Amino acid sequence: MLDLRRRQLVALIGGAAAASCVSCYVSWPLAARAQQPATPMIGFLSSRSSGESTGVVAAFREGLREAGFVEGRNLAIAFRWAEGHYDRLPVLAAELVSLPVAVLFAAGGTPTAFAARSATSTIPIVFSAVGDPVGIGLVPSLNQPGGNITGMAVFVSALGAKRIELAKELLPGVGALGYLLNPSNPRSEIELKGALTAARTLGIELRITNASSETELDAAFTAVKAGVDGLIVSSDPFFDNQREKIVALASRHGVAALYAWREDVLAGGLMSYGTDLPDSYRQAAMYAGRILKGEKPANLPVVQPTKFHLAVNLKTARALGISVPPTLLALADEVIE
Repeated sequence: MLDLRRRQLVALIGGAAAASCVSCYVSWPLAARAQQPATPMIGFLSSRSSGESTGVVAAFREGLREAGFVEGRNLAIAFRWAEGHYDRLPVLAAELVSLPVAVLFAAGGTPTAFAARSATSTIPIVFSAVGDPVGIGLVPSLNQPGGNITGMAVFVSALGAKRIELAKELLPGVGALGYLLNPSNPRSEIELKGALTAARTLGIELRITNASSETELDAAFTAVKAGVDGLIVSSDPFFDNQREKIVALASRHGVAALYAWREDVLAGGLMSYGTDLPDSYRQAAMYAGRILKGEKPANLPVVQPTKFHLAVNLKTARALGISVPPTLLALADEVIE
């Protein structure tokens, strides 16, 4: 009888201990999970459209990966696209800020960067492909941007001048060039300044044509067709969003057009010269990763581009009756047959 009672007591104690252990096993992971930090989220705000931004988004993800962040593993990304309509940017920026995001990535140039800065003075902002951020008042200094914003700059004034020089080399007898600008983009004036200086030096007349809507694009090409030997299409997110239309208009009107990005040449444009846009997104994304790890945007100098790309489409040149000089072909980073 004594042995039986002893066995019952041991069983009772063992059962209670087991129940206690089961309780610990069930509740401990829940408590541990509750203590784990939430996955950080980056807000990706762009004035462009998702359809024509596949390459730069891939470069953006590559930069994050190099910084140690992979979407779906230790990072979430919320995308907002303005589809070339700059007036939508403030609302989209406010949406991302309200989520809230840990970092706001301002893609698609100057209008996006200003919309992001207006939306928050506390959430870190990283911009990509902004022309002369000091000159337009986005940051006080490249080396010490201060505040909550930093990113990747683009030399729009120098690039505008370089495209005029390349137009002169491509079209030796050029007397007048059209220059297509979007007046709603603050950086247009800076790019135009460099282009005007280069045009005067080379004895080329520059005729400015403005467009900030699809309807105005049609009118711009109709107006520019007469009396010019070629057209420079400035670097602008709205024009990026209308890439296929612009290339088609140039072909329809028989206009020798020079562009900012290689993507325009891949779409059938004649020639392009500009910074390596995907690389600028990659570098800016690496900054976003560093900020997620604890660095402050005020301490990260604005990055300046080191890679530039010259692309020529020989098929388009032949269709326009243009013989591309061998010296220009030798300089090209990419020649499309």
